[in-house]
Amino acid sequence: MLVKTYGSAVYGIEAIPITIEVNMVKGTKYFLVGLPDNAVKESQQRIEAAIRNCDLKMPVRKITVNMAPADIRKEGSSYDLSIAAGILAASGQIVSDDVSDYVIMGELSLDGSVKPIKGALPIAIKAKEIGFKGVLLPPGNAEEASVVEGIDVYAIHNLIELIEFFDGPTKFEAAKTPPFKQESNDVSDLDFSDVKGQDGVKRAMEIAAAGGHNIILIGPPGVGKTMLAKRLAGILPPLTMDESLETTKIHSVAGLLSANLSLVKQRPYRSPHHSTSGAALVGGGSVPKPGEISLAHNGILFLDELPEFKREVLEVLRQPLEDRLVTISRARMTVDYPASFMLVASMNPSPSGDFYEPGKSNDSEHAVRRYLNRISGPLMDRIDIHIEVNPVPYAELSSKKKGEGSKSIRKRVVAARNIQTERYKDVFGVHSNAQLTPKLQEKYCQIDANGEMILKTAVEKLGFSARSYARILKVARTIADLDGKSNIEAGHIAEAIQYRSLDRDVWNAN
Repeated sequence: MLVKTYGSAVYGIEAIPITIEVNMVKGTKYFLVGLPDNAVKESQQRIEAAIRNCDLKMPVRKITVNMAPADIRKEGSSYDLSIAAGILAASGQIVSDDVSDYVIMGELSLDGSVKPIKGALPIAIKAKEIGFKGVLLPPGNAEEASVVEGIDVYAIHNLIELIEFFDGPTKFEAAKTPPFKQESNDVSDLDFSDVKGQDGVKRAMEIAAAGGHNIILIGPPGVGKTMLAKRLAGILPPLTMDESLETTKIHSVAGLLSANLSLVKQRPYRSPHHSTSGAALVGGGSVPKPGEISLAHNGILFLDELPEFKREVLEVLRQPLEDRLVTISRARMTVDYPASFMLVASMNPSPSGDFYEPGKSNDSEHAVRRYLNRISGPLMDRIDIHIEVNPVPYAELSSKKKGEGSKSIRKRVVAARNIQTERYKDVFGVHSNAQLTPKLQEKYCQIDANGEMILKTAVEKLGFSARSYARILKVARTIADLDGKSNIEAGHIAEAIQYRSLDRDVWNAN
């Protein structure tokens, strides 16, 4: 007897339907074909033990299991439940013909219980697109997948429930997730009011958050660079439903969702160590998995002590920062992961940690330049805002006066983002000023004659590159939005120019 069940393989953040054909004839052997890896081949032992331990019958027949299409490699233990469903249906222990109307995925334990898998959300999305009646998943994944509207998701605890779902009198209820509600990254113990002084830096970080701009903090040790960076997440606008779904897909594929979490509702904050490899940052593996920059999608990637990262590791950031996408190529496949993140970096201004002063510093000018050259010019060009963080005077440090809190800053950030959302509502793939293309800059970043003159003088005297010029316009557009102005004015341009410190030839002499 031939029975077909259906599962899914996940590549990138997209699912590919897999047809599992189970054919049963006279004989005693078991064959599994269709390019399975070792974990899939080992499913025979798990399935047989699970069937017997649930007091069901493992048929003593020649069983051939074909996983199609055969040119796609099947990996992992998540096909256990779909293969077991096919065996039970082919042996008559599941009578209903509906077994072919559902996508069935889950890893079997030897006692017949079903364990969670990775990638449940993209699996449910693809099942809906194809037109399946529903999806049967482990209890730990059902709530995650139930956020997909238009398809029912059912939690299956064990093989007995699998049979009851198709043949039993009990009617199973589809998993339900609460309505989506936006949540801010408002963490009570990480508030900007804790930061003494540094008003100029806070202003720069507010601009970065309002426009989604990359930012680098330069200053000696102990001035609060890391403290400021950790509080940036608290002023970002809440995730929208679309952003939450896309972020959840990435974390689902990576296996980072907790059992009872249906959606990622707070913007990610990733902070890899400077010993991180390029593959860990971008993603990789024989079947590519998302790396840190994709896990930071719609959130923040914080790189502390930027020059301590290997240069070849930093260089892999260049393409994702420009395209907001990571493409990982292997012999058998090419996988795309979204990577629209805010890069927040910090660094010391010299090897000793202090700002360089000719005749006074412990470091030579050559040593300072060599230290700064660990970060390439093209990478630095892609960072919109450069801000120097200076030591806080004792009077401010010892003051009992609280600074402005994250809540009030976030209100201004959200107001500026709402302006951008309305402005770019008809532009595909653009939600913030940082995402503007050169063509869109011409349309939305118009400046008056005074602003043009200031920008021209800055480009000629400070040696800004074409990319730096574009960054200044984008940042100025955000400053204007925060100011509630529809047009970019000279003052907005002048402030944006101040945030290109590392582009200036005189920076090392400050």
